Amino acid sequence: MLTGDIRNQVDQIWNAFWSGGVSNPLSVIEQITYLLFIKRLDDLHTLEESKAETLGLPMARRIFPKGGDDKGCLYEDMRWSRFKHFEPREMMAVVDEHVFPFLRNLGTEGSSYGRHMRDARLGFSNPALLAKVVEMVDKMPMEDRDTKGDLYEYMLGKIASAGQNGQFRTPRHIIQLMVELVAPTPDDVLCDPAAGTCGFLVAAGEYLREQHPALFRNEQQRRHFHEGLFHGYDFDPTMLRIGAMNMTLHGVENANITYRDSLAQDHTADAGTYSLVLANPPFAGSLDYESTAKDLQKIVKTKKTELLFLALFLRLLKTGGRAAVIVPDGVLFGSSKAHQALRRMLVEDHKLDAIVKLPSGVFRPYAGVSTAILFFTKTGVGGTDQVWFYDLQADGYSLDDKRTNLLPPDKLGPIPRETLSAEEHAKNNLPDVLARWQAREGTERERPRTAQSFCVSKAEIAETGSYDLSLNRYKEVEYEQVEHDAPADIIRELREIEKEISQGLTLLEEMLG
Repeated sequence: MLTGDIRNQVDQIWNAFWSGGVSNPLSVIEQITYLLFIKRLDDLHTLEESKAETLGLPMARRIFPKGGDDKGCLYEDMRWSRFKHFEPREMMAVVDEHVFPFLRNLGTEGSSYGRHMRDARLGFSNPALLAKVVEMVDKMPMEDRDTKGDLYEYMLGKIASAGQNGQFRTPRHIIQLMVELVAPTPDDVLCDPAAGTCGFLVAAGEYLREQHPALFRNEQQRRHFHEGLFHGYDFDPTMLRIGAMNMTLHGVENANITYRDSLAQDHTADAGTYSLVLANPPFAGSLDYESTAKDLQKIVKTKKTELLFLALFLRLLKTGGRAAVIVPDGVLFGSSKAHQALRRMLVEDHKLDAIVKLPSGVFRPYAGVSTAILFFTKTGVGGTDQVWFYDLQADGYSLDDKRTNLLPPDKLGPIPRETLSAEEHAKNNLPDVLARWQAREGTERERPRTAQSFCVSKAEIAETGSYDLSLNRYKEVEYEQVEHDAPADIIRELREIEKEISQGLTLLEEMLG
């Protein structure tokens, strides 16, 4: 957890950028990312120098070469530890005219640290601002991995709180819930094809550190963790830079964070590669058939991005691979042929494990559309037996645009530090989701349809004809007084009306964005 002093330091840096004319939150975090990267390069070079001096050997790896660049600037002067002492105008000249070209050259040479810096540019021309921000960043405590990660997460949160580019931010507690439910292992190969700031990959890495600390004592598993486990794709270069830095600051040395238009490019090279997919893809739009990857169109003929992403997940997963992905409610009951075909495929051809319905305000203030988390396993030969449904009604925060805490911090998230009372559960269902998930193949199958969670058989889902997966299709409501007095046919009619109203409201939410 960050202390108030550290948060204040971040806020001061943020305010310095705003005062200096850099007002776009995404530009601020991008510029801070560049500076953190430059500082990290110097830290790595210093570490190599210390190793060489201790061992009495030449440096095995020089990040900053000897000599100078073609403009006459010494590489030694491009190091953070040197230029931070320069006066502002000299610092600006060195950083803008020499350090950033050096970063871009790192990218063209294919360095793991430089591949996302090919288009790096200093986004302002105020020497006083640069000197002020360098001084502030230099004082930030970046030695401890947890602190570095929390610092960057706090800055990423400021993108969301500023009300811009919030689409890149899945709430951290929802990400943590999904990771806890799928329980990644050290041998997994994880992919997020719409990675954004790499929140899912970071959370999976933190889970593995906590649950499988022994992996770092196994050379093969440790190398896999740093170089082969994490894969993230995005088509926004800024997001790639921010996401790559997020992974680096959380202690993953060489995650595969690369450019890809996931729905447009063919996936032959990595089809069937991944054992786990975690994602919250963009799902408000459609693509032309001509611009959509042909291998996805073979799975489902559609222009809808939310359906194409599901087809993509099936394409990328290897047999036995698992997925936990967020989808709009329309995927669960949409009436088009593509919607029905994809649901039938999940139920009949693979193993649909669970559906967790999320409250409609979980992504406010950016979107009010109703969503759900789909959990499935790619088998190619079926396997669906009972599908577990959970009606998540409260996530610990208000469901309005302010999204304020309803409970103290130690009682939020899927694993609170203290056991929640019944009253507190009504404000935070996440721990209950996790507890009931563990029993979904046991006692959960005995719960009535009036409960917050219950199971539905594959046969019953198939009987709908459209493979309807909406929770309200199967959930029963207790009409206490009405059921006592009303005939059974009226009760059934009331339930059907309720389901139709709920689905109609969800569709309306989707249309309104």
